[in-house]
Amino acid sequence: MAKKKTDQDVLFSLGEQLKLRVEGRVISPEGRLNFEEAGNFTLLVPRIIRGRKLRHVQISLADIKQIDSAGVMALYHVQRTMARRRISVELVNTPVSVEEKMLLFTTKDQLPERLTVQGGFLERTGEVVHHFFSSYIFGFLLLASNIFYWSFADLFRSSARRKGEVVNQSVLIGVNAVPIVVFLSFVIGFVIALQSSGQLKSFGANIFVVDLVVISIMSQMGPLITAILIAGRSGSAIAAEIATMKVTAELDALKTMGLNPNRFVIVPKLYACMLTMPFLIVLANVAGMTGGGLAANLYLDITPEIFMNRMGDIMRNKDLFTALIKSQVYAALIVLTGSFYGLRVERGAEGVGRVTTVAVVVSITLVILADSILGIVFY
Repeated sequence: MAKKKTDQDVLFSLGEQLKLRVEGRVISPEGRLNFEEAGNFTLLVPRIIRGRKLRHVQISLADIKQIDSAGVMALYHVQRTMARRRISVELVNTPVSVEEKMLLFTTKDQLPERLTVQGGFLERTGEVVHHFFSSYIFGFLLLASNIFYWSFADLFRSSARRKGEVVNQSVLIGVNAVPIVVFLSFVIGFVIALQSSGQLKSFGANIFVVDLVVISIMSQMGPLITAILIAGRSGSAIAAEIATMKVTAELDALKTMGLNPNRFVIVPKLYACMLTMPFLIVLANVAGMTGGGLAANLYLDITPEIFMNRMGDIMRNKDLFTALIKSQVYAALIVLTGSFYGLRVERGAEGVGRVTTVAVVVSITLVILADSILGIVFY
């Protein structure tokens, strides 16, 4: 290993095929960085950096004529080794041919560790806010615009859809959810009437339990409970399915076949959820009011005939219209949230479980926020 000093820089020779030119904090390999020179490169470069007591180094690859897998690993090994010592090593001036080789021989787990520099409170807060808006808000809106475009376009082109897929998804999302939605809505309606019966009886206002049950179930609890159940049941299934398809490269296979994964996979789920959600909400309302009527009959001696007559006076068309709008908003949020997090999966099976959990939590949160906003708008 020879070293030649000049006034401007220092030239190190690692053999006949590779030389290192060091000028300030810039290290420039010249020649071929392949299997024969990779070992000496990983030993010499850290030694040069430590000897010059540099904290930030640039490795200029402009004069690299050839590189192989060993050379790529040598570059990343130097970056990782220096990062552990809190020294930043940046690869600059990379030719296109060298960059293609680096992308070819690099996996995600082999990417170099980034040197993290702790900034001030405002700087860190700004980075978090910028990351949130750029990665989540903008990404979610971009996916939503894409899905809604294809959903509207495919309404007039039935040949572009998979035959029978909307019906299949309707069964999975809607029909199979009927038992749990009806049962829990019945229980909630029963509990609402039961908890209010004691207070109403003390004031001699037994009949107003009908008003309480009908208004709370029709305008609020029926749509909200249905959406929360669908988010936990079907939203998690959507996120897990799409995440698994991405991990197993099925989405890439669809792209290879010239198919849009959003259009092929997500749009039928959106159709199915928006189609079945209104019916589920109607069933939830009926079950909830049935439970409330049973509790009113058992604890307040209100007969089914009186309950039905009073219910007819209380029910308004506005509540049905509001429930219909809420059903479409909830359905879109559930499908889009599950799809968004499913497409963001990383690290195999572990990542599938993680994004599924996050998708359920976020979708339920969005449903509750949307319910609050719609409540303010309509009431």
